[in-house]
Amino acid sequence: MQLVPHEDDEPLAEAVPLRPAPAPKPAPRKRMSGLERREQLIAVGRRLFAEVGYESVTVEAIAQAAKVSKPVVYEHFAGGELDGKEFGTKEALYAVIVDREIAELLRAIQSGLDATHPRLMVEQSTMALLTYIERNEEGFQILVRDSPVGMAGSFSNLMADIALRVQHLLAREFKARGLNPKLAPLYAQALVGMIALTGQWWLDARRPGKQEVVAHIVNLAWNGLQGLEREPKLVGKFD
Repeated sequence: MQLVPHEDDEPLAEAVPLRPAPAPKPAPRKRMSGLERREQLIAVGRRLFAEVGYESVTVEAIAQAAKVSKPVVYEHFAGGELDGKEFGTKEALYAVIVDREIAELLRAIQSGLDATHPRLMVEQSTMALLTYIERNEEGFQILVRDSPVGMAGSFSNLMADIALRVQHLLAREFKARGLNPKLAPLYAQALVGMIALTGQWWLDARRPGKQEVVAHIVNLAWNGLQGLEREPKLVGKFD
C-alpha cells in the first residue's frame, strides 16, 4: 500500500550541514622562571656533553636543544676570568655541571668510608661508586671522558681526594697490625685506582651485574690486604 502525503502535512526541512566545532585554542605556554630556565639549560648541557663530548658542543647547539635564543644562554652562564684565565659561556656551564657531579659522587663515596670495619668500607665505597654510575651515566661520562685543556682533571682530582681519606684509614689499620703506616699512601692509591678504573670499565660493559662486580673487587682487595707481608719481595729478577 502506498502512502500519499496529506495536503496539511508540513514539508520536511532540508538537512543543514553541521559545521565542525572550532579547534580548542592551545593553552598558553607557561613562562619559565629564571631558576627553571637555568636548570633546563644545565640538563640540556649535561646531555650534550655526555653524548658528543666537550669539544663538539657549542652554545648554538645548547640553545637549539633548549629551544631558546643564544642570548638566553649567555644571560644565565656569563663567561669571565678565573685564576688569570679567560673562560666563556660553554666553559661556565660545563664547570657548573662538573661541580654538581663531583659533589654528588663525593657524598656517595664518603658515606661508604664511614664504615666501622675495613672490609665493609671497601664494600660500601665500591657499591656507592657503581650505584652512582648506574643512576648518573651521563654525569660519569662527563667526569671521566672530558678534560678540557686549561681546566682541572675533575675525576682524577676527586679520586685523589678520596685516596687521601683512605690513606688515613689505612695508616691506622697498618699501625694496629704491625705494618709500616708510611706505606699507607701507596696502598690507598692502588686501592682507589683499582675501584675507579673498574668503574670506568663497567660504565660500558655492564656485565656482570653491579653486586657481582662489587663482590669480586672486594674479594681481590680484601683477601690481598689480609695477606699483606711486612717486607714483600719480588720473585723475578729485574735490573
